[in-house]
Amino acid sequence: MKEVHIIGGGLAGAEAAWQLMRAGVPVILHEMRPHRQTEAHVTGQLAELVCSNSLRSDDADYNAVGLLHEEMRRLGSLILSAADECRVPAGGALAVDRDGFAAKVESSLQAQPLFTLRREELIDLPPADWDRVIIATGPLTSAPLAQAVAMLTGESSLSFFDAIAPIVYKESIDFSKAWYQSRYDKGTGTDYINLPLSQRDYEELVDGLLTASPHLPKEWEGTPYFEGCLPVEEMARRGRQTLAFGPLKPVGLTNPHAPQERPFAVVQLRQDNALGTLYNIVGFQTKMKHAEQIKVFQRIPGLEQAQFARLGGMHRNTFINSPRLLDKTLRLRNRPNLSFAGQITGCEGYVESAAIGLLAGRFAAAERLGKDLQPPPVTTAIGALLNHITGGANSETFQPMNINFGLFPAPPDERDEKGRRIKGRERKKLYARRALADLASWSNPSPEGAPG
Repeated sequence: MKEVHIIGGGLAGAEAAWQLMRAGVPVILHEMRPHRQTEAHVTGQLAELVCSNSLRSDDADYNAVGLLHEEMRRLGSLILSAADECRVPAGGALAVDRDGFAAKVESSLQAQPLFTLRREELIDLPPADWDRVIIATGPLTSAPLAQAVAMLTGESSLSFFDAIAPIVYKESIDFSKAWYQSRYDKGTGTDYINLPLSQRDYEELVDGLLTASPHLPKEWEGTPYFEGCLPVEEMARRGRQTLAFGPLKPVGLTNPHAPQERPFAVVQLRQDNALGTLYNIVGFQTKMKHAEQIKVFQRIPGLEQAQFARLGGMHRNTFINSPRLLDKTLRLRNRPNLSFAGQITGCEGYVESAAIGLLAGRFAAAERLGKDLQPPPVTTAIGALLNHITGGANSETFQPMNINFGLFPAPPDERDEKGRRIKGRERKKLYARRALADLASWSNPSPEGAPG
């Protein structure tokens, strides 16, 4: 059987490759790293995580991304399998050891006889003899390829800044001020390290963020940020209390060093590797210069002597206008042998990127095998996400989107035993229950020919 080519070895490309091989279709995966690095990656590993080690909530009953996790598990996702195996404590979230996760994904792919990896950069559209191609180059698509795609589609690529949070060595944190706790005591109790801020500490932190010098390449000026990954200093500019009601909110936490005093704000650090030696500062993605970051962040109580394994940074995120350009199976309308997958389609987030890669792989496999695979029901998380980027969103105002229950059709107007309309948290469970039932009727989670 003729192979399918995949360009890009991130989460979407890796997942697409896995799904193709599960169906018995050979894959050639093209990845430019490490020969050509991006502004954000630091290794040549496939499926390297950049912005965070968290795949967000794993609550399949009440959270849309947790539901997407569960759907992907049931569909035989490599990304979710590797994440589960490399999981680190993070309360109700699914967070992973970055290096272990990437190594697991790459080794799983390399172990398959239908898999070929080519370390090379494509600087133009695929050659004509590649009759089936999935472009999964992610938010950091190389400039020559992005330009070629833009010329083919007639669309100007849209861009926005994406920011990376700093990572701290745990041994450099002052635990006479810090303590372990997840909000409302979810998880193991050691998933997060907390640093209390008095009102004065908080005001000094905000002052530091507002006066710090940015590191901002001129060619990126005027590019909008994605709301879900705003630099911490941009949040501070939206109002002095924005952080206190956002990532630094003190609710659900009790400082054992001063149990009678509620902190004005709390900085949380989330475990970043399986050994528990590295922690990232939650919500502190930044575009400040490195020297400014050290000066500002070492003002936080408990981080006075902090040593940083990685400081924050910026990279540019590029995506296409998928509602206008792609059909319901992720193929380019004016060149159907090309499919797109992952964040370049305008989905946002690691999980969403992998989910669209999963679908792109399944659609391409069905096509190779001469089968008709319909899109998953829009009542499922994966189907709702696909529907949004392939027509559910307004192409005139299209922007990247995380999975959320707002993308689902409303569930039936069900009522409880007292006749009251089910709403709020319990209504989300109706979405989840319906989604998993509809997913089961759509797809066989164990296709014939799956690799072991």
